[in-house]
Amino acid sequence: MKENVLKEKSYSFALEIIKAYRLLSDRQREFVLSKQLLRAGTSIGANIEEADGAQSKRDFLHKVSISFNEAKESRYWLRLLKDSNLLKAVYADVLLSKLDELLKIMTAIIKTTKANIKNEK
Repeated sequence: MKENVLKEKSYSFALEIIKAYRLLSDRQREFVLSKQLLRAGTSIGANIEEADGAQSKRDFLHKVSISFNEAKESRYWLRLLKDSNLLKAVYADVLLSKLDELLKIMTAIIKTTKANIKNEK
């Protein structure tokens, strides 16, 4: 079976987000921002999984675009948690680096898919 790098990396990122959520809620007793991060950070991979079963290129593009937006939102929550000192900077920076890698991959996929759709017309 062919490896899907984006699926694997987004799944791995979701696991890291779950760990961060547990840390924030159990140790820091922070529930609101951590829940937002959990929702957005795990949604990235869920939408990538849906994109893998898309019914058309446009459907695929739509689902990857949703993942991209969830990744941007996750970046916001991570930066906010880092800058408010609720999440250690070193840990947040590791997560932000992984997130930036996901965003780069999705950006390339979105550009390529848009070009393919345009060339089909």
